[in-house]
Amino acid sequence: MVRRTRIIRGTTAVAAALLLSAGLGPAAFAAGSPPTPNPDAAALGAYWTPARMTAALPDDTSRSGSLGARTTSPTVDGPRPGEFIPPSKSFDGIPQAGTFFWTDASGTGRTCSGSVVRSPGHDLVLSAGHCLKGYSGTSPKRHLGFVPQYHDGLTPFGIFPVKDNGVYVSQEYYDRGEHAGASYDFGFAVTEPNQDGKRLQDAAGAVQLLVESGYSHAPVRMIGYPGGAQKPLECLSWTTKWVSDDPADPGTFDRIACDGFVGGTSGGPMLVAWPGGWAVIGVIGGYHTGGNTPQVSYSAYFGAATRALYNAATTGAPPAGPAS
Repeated sequence: MVRRTRIIRGTTAVAAALLLSAGLGPAAFAAGSPPTPNPDAAALGAYWTPARMTAALPDDTSRSGSLGARTTSPTVDGPRPGEFIPPSKSFDGIPQAGTFFWTDASGTGRTCSGSVVRSPGHDLVLSAGHCLKGYSGTSPKRHLGFVPQYHDGLTPFGIFPVKDNGVYVSQEYYDRGEHAGASYDFGFAVTEPNQDGKRLQDAAGAVQLLVESGYSHAPVRMIGYPGGAQKPLECLSWTTKWVSDDPADPGTFDRIACDGFVGGTSGGPMLVAWPGGWAVIGVIGGYHTGGNTPQVSYSAYFGAATRALYNAATTGAPPAGPAS
């Protein structure tokens, strides 16, 4: 039976009232049958050796410079005069955040960030639409899996293959493209169990997905995996509302200042405190696929379109795709 969702609007101070779906807390899920080993995950884990993972490059191909730093554009919203830019630091990560690994058509290893969100199937990863766009069982991107809390070539919870036809990106994003569709730059990936047969959320835990939570949040913990680095970055900052002044990238977005978030960090979560853990209010993406500089990042606003995409992913609806 499909769960019926509810949204209660409010402010950051009443974030506890902003559950995406009633009954998504840990107690709402019944224990499943004993896990069955997954040979597909075992094969994927054998492919992604520490050497291959450490050599993987960020998928943010539109960004250049050190570690794939973001490019400039005709309308650059970088740090404002006198603006404080909170520093970031590398650390070993948290179980609920991680990185995707895959190989592109040339066989080059690629990465993008993501986070595990609570779902009835215990199998869902949230990322940016520009990271997930185009993934499918017949995509030239191969060996696609998600590694929670990846660091230093390690996979502490194993690797979780992404299901064939298990990637959900809004049709609007496919139709409008990265820039005109920047307001839809989010997506979900449905995973298979790891090699031990354990579901992703059961192994690593999950964060709560919040929608319609407003633009102003503080403090916000942002996490992302910069390409070429072997540990994720984290930064504590706050989000504010940003209305795009670039007609090529229209929309209203969450804006956050944090230093060092370069290529590879796309899809990384923007987290706020939540009873028993964390909730995610945005992912690095949106305006100029996340921003023009490593000091300022953005997220598409999580609203009705995010809720609809989550519902599609959790009910097994056919995923969207490029127009034929």
